[in-house]
Amino acid sequence: MTVTLAHWTIADYHHMIQVGLLADRSVELLNGAVVEMSPESPDHAQGCTDTADYLRAKLGDLALIRETKPITLPLQNSEPQPDIAVVLPQRSLYRTQRHPYPEEIFLLIEYANTSWKKDTGIKRQLYAQAGIPDYWVINLAARQVRIYRDPQGEDYRSMATLSQGPIRLLAFPDVELAIEPFLTGI
Repeated sequence: MTVTLAHWTIADYHHMIQVGLLADRSVELLNGAVVEMSPESPDHAQGCTDTADYLRAKLGDLALIRETKPITLPLQNSEPQPDIAVVLPQRSLYRTQRHPYPEEIFLLIEYANTSWKKDTGIKRQLYAQAGIPDYWVINLAARQVRIYRDPQGEDYRSMATLSQGPIRLLAFPDVELAIEPFLTGI
């Protein structure tokens, strides 16, 4: 017997949200599948908060920092909720019309503890396919930042793992960031 899974469109997913079908559920749409999100440990939750504060202080009005908010990847039929999204500062567009699209995204960050496989697997591939130029996964257990860059097809051609030192966002080469605040807070 062959089992065929139903794949949902972004419009289907939005309708499920609108009618309350997914109320009180922590889910995201990945490749047409509604996927449960991992619960956040205190380390994960505070790490995201500290990172968002650090990025806001460093980037100012250059970008909008969104915490655990959806982004829309139309060609991948996905609406993931990355822990941090650094996007074009278009507040009224995101408030009244839609979530950020790939061309408006400078950087995505995921904090990984129990979600390491998903973040470095399916999400990495989705983000590469969508052309997200800069994708970072914070490994909470190892206290390292894995940096993916140069999306090509279904993957990134560049990957580096850092635990200290300076780094610059591809979109803002004049802004120097330290790796340590991403790992230990500010």
